[in-house]
Amino acid sequence: METGTSGPPAIGRDGLGPGQVQATRAHVQANKCKRRALLVGLLARRPPGPVLGCAVEPSTGLVGSLIVSISSRPIDAELSPLEDVPPALRPVRRLILRYGWNATVYQILNPGIERWISDDGDAVVGFVTAHGHRVVAGAPVCADDRLHEVVAEFEADTARRRLRTCYFGAGERLARALAARGPYDRLYLGAQPCWDPRNWPAIIEGKASLRAQLLRARNKGVTVTRWSATDAKDHPELGRCLEEWLDTRGLPPLHFLIEPDTLGRLWDRLVLVAQREGRPVGFLVASPIPQRHGWLVEQNIRGAEAPNGTTELLLDAAMRAFVDHGSTYATLGLCPLSRRADVRLPPQRAWLRFLLGWVRAHGRRFYDFDGLDAYKAKFLPESWEPIYAITGGSRVGLYTLYAIAGAFGQMPPPRLVAQATLRAAGQELRWLRRRLFPQKRRPPR
Repeated sequence: METGTSGPPAIGRDGLGPGQVQATRAHVQANKCKRRALLVGLLARRPPGPVLGCAVEPSTGLVGSLIVSISSRPIDAELSPLEDVPPALRPVRRLILRYGWNATVYQILNPGIERWISDDGDAVVGFVTAHGHRVVAGAPVCADDRLHEVVAEFEADTARRRLRTCYFGAGERLARALAARGPYDRLYLGAQPCWDPRNWPAIIEGKASLRAQLLRARNKGVTVTRWSATDAKDHPELGRCLEEWLDTRGLPPLHFLIEPDTLGRLWDRLVLVAQREGRPVGFLVASPIPQRHGWLVEQNIRGAEAPNGTTELLLDAAMRAFVDHGSTYATLGLCPLSRRADVRLPPQRAWLRFLLGWVRAHGRRFYDFDGLDAYKAKFLPESWEPIYAITGGSRVGLYTLYAIAGAFGQMPPPRLVAQATLRAAGQELRWLRRRLFPQKRRPPR
């Protein structure tokens, strides 16, 4: 049975047919149905507004086969007003909207990114200068037929400054273009999961564990709403959720393509906020990929008070919002060291294979590679795209990896490792204190 905004059919007061007197399993199930029906009925009577949710199948208590909004309206696809964007960034934004293809294209507007614009003004490259390298955010943003020329112009400018070029987070498109130019080297970084959002309802329908997670969050009173960029900008409650999430990470806050400080620059982005009893407990930020008619889920943040299923509920609402935008592509971004891409990997030198294998096996305390990979895979991506670090004219070596680490840490890598070690030791002490001196849990609200 599918439900709509009017709620499911009424259930009898005792949940039993006339004449039944024993408390059977059917009686228990009927009471459960009654509680589910009450929840849906209350949600259906909410005042109109951009509340995003899922229909509930009263006979099973799970998300129904038709994923619909309990009370929803289309997400506005309009761009942020031009006057909201600083004048220096307006030409960059214009090029992104016209030519942006790489999944990370919008992130070159984030803080800490340098930007190079071609002599003709028709291309832009976002990068960070670190340890003798320009570490590029993805790929040049330009027309397809200009890619070779723009790469040549940018690399010539880089060489004049006695720097090297490394394209981090590049896909097969740039790899093919560089291969046509001449010698280059690439390092397989991992894979990014991709979906056509229009197929998302079928994915949810086919996986009971995902439906259970959505229901779990909804039963705890979590709702998801869309906030405008103006409302979300530097909002203290969203900042609190972000700080609580960062406190659980093994590494200090990183930057470059995983910049956490996005709440001050939300132009053209989609912001969804998970709330419980009117208080934000998590949020999701998605940035557009204009030329692919798609979106990158840039952040999916869970605060300390968020019930299980909150991030799943946010992602479900985002996928349906993408469909409202007419989008045909969505990604959760790079899973570092993931082996799920169906691609023949370039041969790697023995020392590099050993180093990456060691990082994956022993770096879990600082970054859970396998956990992140499993989390994204559970949403059953329709494809996995290979992602590379690419250098032109030189091989990827230790110095290149050192520069990449410096770009993300915005500090010398040894200092980053020292900070991460101290942070990990502090977390271990806090966990030990909680085990030795457990605090009384607050009663659930």
